[in-house]
Amino acid sequence: MINENFILPILPPQQEIETIAILKQLAQSHRYLAELKGTSKTIPNESILINTLTLQEAKDSSEIENIVTTHDDLYKENILIHTNPATKEVYNYAQGLKLGFEIVRKEHLLLNKHILTIQKELLENNAGFRTQGGTKLVNAQGQTVYTPPQSATEVLDLMSNLEKFINDNEFSNLDPLIKMAIIHYQFESIHPFYDGNGRTGRIINILYLVLQGLLDIPILYLSRYITQNKAEYYQVLQDVRTKNDWEHLILYFLKSVEVTAKQTIDLITNINTLMQDYKTDIQTQLPKIYSQDLINNLFRNPYTKIEFLEKELRINKRTAQNYLDKIAELGFLEKTKVGKSNYYMNNALIKVLMNE
Repeated sequence: MINENFILPILPPQQEIETIAILKQLAQSHRYLAELKGTSKTIPNESILINTLTLQEAKDSSEIENIVTTHDDLYKENILIHTNPATKEVYNYAQGLKLGFEIVRKEHLLLNKHILTIQKELLENNAGFRTQGGTKLVNAQGQTVYTPPQSATEVLDLMSNLEKFINDNEFSNLDPLIKMAIIHYQFESIHPFYDGNGRTGRIINILYLVLQGLLDIPILYLSRYITQNKAEYYQVLQDVRTKNDWEHLILYFLKSVEVTAKQTIDLITNINTLMQDYKTDIQTQLPKIYSQDLINNLFRNPYTKIEFLEKELRINKRTAQNYLDKIAELGFLEKTKVGKSNYYMNNALIKVLMNE
């Protein structure tokens, strides 16, 4: 059902939000989010998690928009082996997310100018906020389900209000996880860009958690949960517009935080276990080339190559190739040739990331 007379209100919502059901779920969500924050510290180098999990999120988030690639193509794109346009789009998402994290960590703010920068990285254009009308959201049958604000002035006014809601903690005393859900709804309802709203909105989710100090690094990605519960996702967004039903929207996002945090805790634990196995075995079998920096390199990207080892270990090309070849001979990596270049796959890490 469409509410033809719906006008998107400014934030904060003018009603009681923190219901008993929400407060009960909120406690669970915070518990597992805090556990995830602690678990992330068990990995010796934060870039390992940022690089690998960002690629997973990019793939899952893009699938919501029907931009589909394979893990194999995405890992190749990550080491600059170009495969196809869809994979490049997914890779751009990962780059936009990492850029956003760098901004939030440095500025301790997430302003509209930062959101514009992230969206530019994502889509490789400079279109900015919508200035023309005509944008409508349609369902699978082509029916209009929602018409977002049409005028450039209204879009800018609503985005200014959202910017304040994101950055000024005194503007609303709601819990940050509740605010994250509201921010996501508001951003998607403003629909400020011509393209990339869904993906940009999901990047904002994780950056807001970092901004609020609930996580140190951007490793909680809700896109897989949304993909698995896509119909409900669109329904809870729509029900706020048609029924003013905030409770189900917020419960959906709080549950997604709990479920995703548990999954990510397990994933990080498995990565850590695998790293320790590699560390022990390589230190035993190849003591002359072993170093923690070497282990970090093998886990920072599911695929690595000679140039990465050269740069990170500050060794020459021949030595880097010798290291990787010896590691591959022992079965820790799989050596593959593409064109004139060799690259090395950490298949055990790939299986962990794909939950196999």
